[in-house]
Amino acid sequence: MEFRTVVKVDRPAFQIEPLEQILFVGSCFADNIGKRFAEEHFPVMVNPYGVMYNPASILHTIQRCEEVPRVVFLTLGTNHVYRLKETGEIVDNCQKRPQNLFQEEELTIAQCVDYLSQAAEELYRRNPDVHIVLTVSPIRYAKYGYHGSQLSKATLLLAANQLACEKPFVSYFPAYEIVLDELRDYRFYQPDMLHPSDQAVEYIWQQFVEAYFSERAKQFLQEWKPIKEALAHRPFNPESDTYRQFIEKAHQQEKDLLARFSET
Repeated sequence: MEFRTVVKVDRPAFQIEPLEQILFVGSCFADNIGKRFAEEHFPVMVNPYGVMYNPASILHTIQRCEEVPRVVFLTLGTNHVYRLKETGEIVDNCQKRPQNLFQEEELTIAQCVDYLSQAAEELYRRNPDVHIVLTVSPIRYAKYGYHGSQLSKATLLLAANQLACEKPFVSYFPAYEIVLDELRDYRFYQPDMLHPSDQAVEYIWQQFVEAYFSERAKQFLQEWKPIKEALAHRPFNPESDTYRQFIEKAHQQEKDLLARFSET
């Protein structure tokens, strides 16, 4: 008997290699996944200009980024934007200025597609080998009301699907569906009942690795795991010769592993 529905993750047309540079732009969920990549020795760049929740702000970051790696991860959080009344521009951060200076708006599906398409084309223009992974953050926005939050996510899901269908270098990873349809239990949320728990993020990471990582990248993770655990070990006596030798050995293993997998 099956007691849960498993979300199928489609394999993309590319694979992530070990120690590959990756750019993450988007909501705080991008921060969570980007941090997980960093822990595995991937040279990631995560939200270099701050957290960006909506497609317009994601575009603004892409336009400012100097480097475009082969893999770019865009995480959509909301279709709500704030427009500065004085200039009419969509701002990425209100910088704690009075609320009456801004007008809150909801981007339509077409507007979301337009901003995301501009971001995708900018990335492709600067690096024709780019592969863009779109995902919708499973974080719920209580301030919109839960119906409003679902409407916002639905808008983003439709926009992401349209872009992935139109551009062969764009794929969609179902992080939202994994949390809402597969895990679908409050034990997989943090105490605020809005953000995914560490366990949920770890499960999403495992699903992503299985679908997107090359066999060589998976082998790297397998060999790195015991070394990482050794380096994280906290002894009773960190000043002892035994621990010093232990940690020196782990650092040498880390150095050797990185050198071996850095080879092309």
